[in-house]
Formats: sequence, structure tokens, C-alpha cells
Amino acid sequence: MLNEIAAEKAKFHLTEKNETNVIHRERETYSFVKTSSVIGRDEAKQHLLNFLMNPIDGEDIPVLPTVGIGGIGKTTLAQLVFNEESVKLHFELRIWVCVTEDFDIKQLMIKIIKSATGINCKDMNKEELHKFLQDCLNGKRFFMVLDDVWNEDKKKWSELKDLLCGGAQGNRIIVTTRSRKVATITGTIPPYDLEHLSYESCLSLFLKLAFKEGEEKQHDNLIRIGEGIVQKCKGVALAVKTLGSILCSTRLQHDWEVVRDSKLWKLKQGENDILPALKLSYDHLPWYLKQCFAFCSVFPKDFEVNDIFFILFWKANGFFQSPYENEEPEDIGNRYIKMAQNEVNSCNHYSTGNVRHLWFDLSKQDAPQLPNNLACLQSLFLLDEEGKGDSESLIAKVISRSKHLRVLHLSGCSFKHLPNNIRCLKQLRYLNLAYNGNIKKLPNSICNLQSLQTLYLAGCTGIEELPKDIRCENLEKLFEDIHNLTALRELFIFACKNLVSLPEGLKYLTTLENLAIVNCEKLDLTMEELELEKKEDGSLRKLWIGGVSKLESLPQWILLRSTKTLQHLYIRNLKNLSTLSMWF
Repeated sequence: MLNEIAAEKAKFHLTEKNETNVIHRERETYSFVKTSSVIGRDEAKQHLLNFLMNPIDGEDIPVLPTVGIGGIGKTTLAQLVFNEESVKLHFELRIWVCVTEDFDIKQLMIKIIKSATGINCKDMNKEELHKFLQDCLNGKRFFMVLDDVWNEDKKKWSELKDLLCGGAQGNRIIVTTRSRKVATITGTIPPYDLEHLSYESCLSLFLKLAFKEGEEKQHDNLIRIGEGIVQKCKGVALAVKTLGSILCSTRLQHDWEVVRDSKLWKLKQGENDILPALKLSYDHLPWYLKQCFAFCSVFPKDFEVNDIFFILFWKANGFFQSPYENEEPEDIGNRYIKMAQNEVNSCNHYSTGNVRHLWFDLSKQDAPQLPNNLACLQSLFLLDEEGKGDSESLIAKVISRSKHLRVLHLSGCSFKHLPNNIRCLKQLRYLNLAYNGNIKKLPNSICNLQSLQTLYLAGCTGIEELPKDIRCENLEKLFEDIHNLTALRELFIFACKNLVSLPEGLKYLTTLENLAIVNCEKLDLTMEELELEKKEDGSLRKLWIGGVSKLESLPQWILLRSTKTLQHLYIRNLKNLSTLSMWF
């Protein structure tokens, strides 16, 4: 066997390599929890409430670390007490902070202030943040949750505690962590060790998720199988929730037995390893949904991405498969969303050995280092919330090394110029340049993106000139070469107050499916009628028109070519609209 492996290694010119470049996802949590969904934590909840409400001697702010393995329910328990009515009444401020792995003090101050006041202070320096934080806490009794702490640097913890001085008597901090060392560093009292859920609580939680209320009485055979599954979850709430959720969609005994009898349970694993249960949930997904699900792991946990954007990302990467001949990509995407919405946060890290999708946080890097092997990169998401990353240099470098990019997400990166070599991205289908206030124009080479399906420019308030003036405050016309974007499926024109006309080339975008024209006060949508019999049928499915004051009748050049395809027509605030088209 070893000789065969060695022979294949030589045959295919394989080399040994240790992959050290591993990207860790940043986890994000929030304070809300549905109280009725929490089972078996009454004793733990009472312990934390006693800590919060009872007097404690000493000058330091009392800190209670809550320790437990991943997925056991530390965050859920903290959410439970955070939302308790007695806690709301007892504390003037309740502050929830999901702590970054690097324990960046400036970022922590920004998050604390935002949780306490709702104000985003990301543009302040440390001194300004410190003063603002002191003003927020001064004389007020606060309760703070620091969720998912990994920092084992005592100096950083001491620095944060010093910044929190100045509140009233009775302040409390709860820290959730997997690390016993973190608990030792942060705690002023002995940590609370969160135990595994009892078998009875796990079974109750599992049945609640796997069946509708009262339905389990009709399936004694499935309950017996479920009992075996719950035993293998070893009291870990996340594993129970995951498997209960995936089995709620099937009542076939075979499907339940496949989960119970999977070989994954026999894998060698540590005491705290819940991966088999989560891997089972992934294996349970339909084959066509697995790549969509895996793509979601590039985002930080609970990162807010609109469903529409997920659909655009998946579509751009060619993930959609449908058994129905005429099903549109957007309809496939909506169906996938419904199937995958509970399955997107299972992996904590991934190797970049054969990276295809990459999330890169510029604001967390002093000198951004990209993996060397980006030839196969298909999706890149750049994040630079603080505006301190060298985004222009990095973008140019990525483009030069990644000719197969399909998704390029550069929202909020604070760059001024998009490199001209973007013309090389012949497969690019999705380009998001939103909220880059410093950008003034885009290179003309952007018109060479023949595969481009989505161009998103919301919030680009500094734009003075685009290839042909798209999305500008002073925009008067769009570029005539728009007909070269033969793969364009969506076009949104919002708040172009000085736009007076649309290009003739718009008529030739036969792949266009969604068109929105909103709040363009000076726009004249009348267009010289072409020889309609020579025009190709369009693909338009959704049309939004609103806030176009000069419009007197709906544009025939749009409607007449869409008689077979148009499904949704939205019209609003058309003050001078006097007639509807004969098309109706």
C-alpha cells in the first residue's frame, strides 16, 4: 500500500507541504433569546441571577466567568439572564459585547459604547473613546456580558477593567469562555462550570424541534430512534438542536436510523468534540445545497447579509441546480435560502490550501498577507470598517493573481481608485462597491466585464464620474455602451435627481430581469420607438417605477417586449401618471 502511494506521488508530481495559513472566522453574537426555547437551565439561571442581584463586598467590579465547551449553551444562558425582567429593572445599563479573538481594546470600547447608547464611534481615537465611555458609565449601575472571550493576556484584561471604572456601586460582569485560563484571569469569584444538559432535558429539546406540538405521540418508532440519537449527543445543546432541526423535515424511519447509526459517531474524538453531530447535519443536506452552505462559512457567525445578496453570491458562483426546466435563478435561490437558513454556522475555521472563497478583514491586519495559491479564487470579500487598510494595493494584487474571480465584494473599503486591471476578470459576475465614499470614478475598463450580472453602488456619495455616469448626484445620462453588458440581469437606478434620460442601449439588454427606477425627478422615460417587430423578446420579470414626476404613461419600450415574462409591476408616487398602457 505504501509503495502504491509513493508511486502515485511520483506520477502526479505531488509534494509534501505543511499548511500553516489558516483563517479563523470571527464569531458574532447578540443579546436576544426566545425564553421558551431554553430547556433545562433553571438552576444555572438562578446561580447567575444570585450573582447579579445579591450584594458582593470588595472594590473591584465583580466578574463571574461562565465556563463550558463549545455548543453547550454558555451564550444562551447569558442571553437568558440578560433579558430577565428583574435584571432590566435592577441595572440602568445592560451592555452586550461579543469579544473579538484578538481582544482589541479600541474595538471593545466602540462595541461597549454602541451597546450602551446605540452610537457608533468608530471614527474616534482611543482618547476620545475613553472619555465618551466614562461619560456613558458615570454614576450608572451597569451589567455587562463579555461573550466568547479567548484572550489569555492579563495585561489586556487589566486595561479593559481600568476603563470600566467610574460606574455606580453594584456593577456586574459575566464572561463566557471555553478557556479555564481565561476564567482564572478574569474572574473575581470562582467560575461557574456549565454542565452538560441532562438526558431528559436533551430529549425534551430534541422532540420539541423534531416534531410539531403533540405530533410525537403518533411516531413511537421515531421516538425510540431519537432517544438513541440524543444519547450520542452527550448533553451538548448545539448538537441536539442541530439534529432535531434536520430531522423535523422527515418522518421516514430510514432517515432517522441513518443519523443514529452513522459511522461518524465512531470517529475518535475528544471529550468536547461535537463535530460528528454537526457533520451529520451537513451530510443530510441535498447535494446541490452543500456547496451553497459551505460558501456561507466564509462569513463571520451571525454576520448580517440580506438573503438577496446570498442569492446573488450563489448565482455568481454557478451553484444553482434545478430539476425544473424553466425555474429562474432567483426562485432557486429563494428555495435554497429556506432550506439552508438554519444550517450556516457550523465550522470554526478552514484551511486556505485550496481556497476558493476568502473573507479578509483589512482593519485587523498591519501588513495584509494573502495566501500564495489564489489562482482558483472565485470569491473575495474585503472588510475595512476602520478605513486603515491598504485596500487599493491589496485589490490590485488580488486581481493580478486571481483571474477566475466571480464575486468581488469591496463594500466600505475606503479606496479612491479601482485598478484598471479589473478588465482581466472576464468571469466576474458580482461587483459590490457600495459605501465607498472616497471613490470619485470607475475605470472605463469596467465596461469590459462581459459576464457581469450585478453592479452594486449604493452609498457611493463621492462619485463625480463613472465610465458613463452611473449613480451620481449630478448624473444627467447613462452611458450608451450599456448594451455591452450582455449578461446584466439587474439594474437599480435610485435617487439620481438630475438624470434626464436613459440610453437607447438599454433596450438591447435582453437578459435584464429586474429593473428599478426610483426617485429620479427629472427623468423622461419616453424613448424613440424602435421597430418593435425587429426587437428581441426581453426577460424582464420585475419592474419598479416610483418618484418619476415627469412620467405620464408607462414606458412602452419596456412593457411591449416583456409581455411574456413580466410577473411583478410596482408603481408608486407617479404624480402625473394619467393613463395606463394598452398593454394591460
